[in-house]
Amino acid sequence: MSQRRIVITGMGWITPLGHDIETAWKGILGGDSGIAKTTIFNADTFPTQFSSEVKNFDLRKFLTPEEFERHQTASRQARFALAAAKMAWESSKLAEKLDLDRTNVGVYLGGGEGPLDFENFVAAAVDGWDYSAGKLNSVRWAEVAMKCLTETKEAEQDPNMAAAHIAELFNIEGPNFNTLTACAASTQAIGEAMNMIRRGDANVMISGGCHSMIHPLGVTGFNRLTALSTRNDACISASRPFDRTRDGFVLGEGAGMLILEELEHAKARGAKILCEVLGYGSTADAFRITDIHEDGRGGIASMRMALKDANVPATEIDYISAHGTGTAENDKIETKAIKGVFGDRAKQVPISSVKSMLGHLIAAAGACELITCVLAIRDQILPPTINYQNPDPICDLDYVPNEPRKAKVKTCLSNSFAFGGQNDTLVIREFVN
Repeated sequence: MSQRRIVITGMGWITPLGHDIETAWKGILGGDSGIAKTTIFNADTFPTQFSSEVKNFDLRKFLTPEEFERHQTASRQARFALAAAKMAWESSKLAEKLDLDRTNVGVYLGGGEGPLDFENFVAAAVDGWDYSAGKLNSVRWAEVAMKCLTETKEAEQDPNMAAAHIAELFNIEGPNFNTLTACAASTQAIGEAMNMIRRGDANVMISGGCHSMIHPLGVTGFNRLTALSTRNDACISASRPFDRTRDGFVLGEGAGMLILEELEHAKARGAKILCEVLGYGSTADAFRITDIHEDGRGGIASMRMALKDANVPATEIDYISAHGTGTAENDKIETKAIKGVFGDRAKQVPISSVKSMLGHLIAAAGACELITCVLAIRDQILPPTINYQNPDPICDLDYVPNEPRKAKVKTCLSNSFAFGGQNDTLVIREFVN
């Protein structure tokens, strides 16, 4: 049986630079930064006091009153997901297909976690502590934790809830999955959704990711890992992937959603095809929980697997959307991995990291970065890596520094390398019938 071809027919995102495709894309090409002092909670006592927040977001602007009524209890990340999915669904014009078989449409997300109701979460932990014994009272902990989960919004923080909300919104009765592989989650979700369509499990998949970890627990965790930038005195330029003075990533939030569709299904309904998804690679470093392997072996394997799956030689890649977090280790090792795959041509392939502007959207990062690849193909322009002022001799590739660049862009490779050693890569190409 011949392999079914997969195309993208709709996109939507909610980002720190805008709540629609064109506004955020204009901001990215303009080198704008979404980074500022954290306002979601008081971070004045934290080592990192800034983040990349989604500002002025109102779900009611995206849903009908009836839809909003049904989804108003959704968590912050699920609200972002609903808005981005509605945007993608409408842009694909699937709603106009009145005979759409909803059992042949599925959802595959990379959705995150993180308690919005942090005060009650802490209260549950305090109430569960047995001070006389100096340890957690497991029975009491279970009681207060269950109360916290059932009587507050904590239940909405379950990672699968965003996928459930989207399925309900569009009456999607097909496969429904969520993966939580940290920073690689939405790239992995898109790759797995593509494979589901390939093998005939669905004709259409809504896929992407959402996340919001800008809360005390999320910031504390990443600060303890020394993964976040602490450039509090110059936060707007704190995200500086591949720059010699980089000191960590900037925590962001948002959602990115794409409509993946089997080619003949899309053509039969006259859909506008944005590009084709050709290949997917997924590997594990099997090294350390927080670190990628020093030789970049997982990233190398992931990129090679995606290229092989796409049947595309490395010589045909016109642009790489880097994971590019701005941590010392990630940028150095990703550069090494790219050299391992592209060899002598590595210095001729333009690479950039939009995390320099958006911050790191964690589970949503890969999907939003893939959308920038689609837009780069559409507009024949490469997004820049801003705040690149101090070249690092270890990171010596073409990172499209500080300014967008007009270029011939036909085929793109997008990387997502996560905590836990999860590596995922996608290859997309300009659609040719």
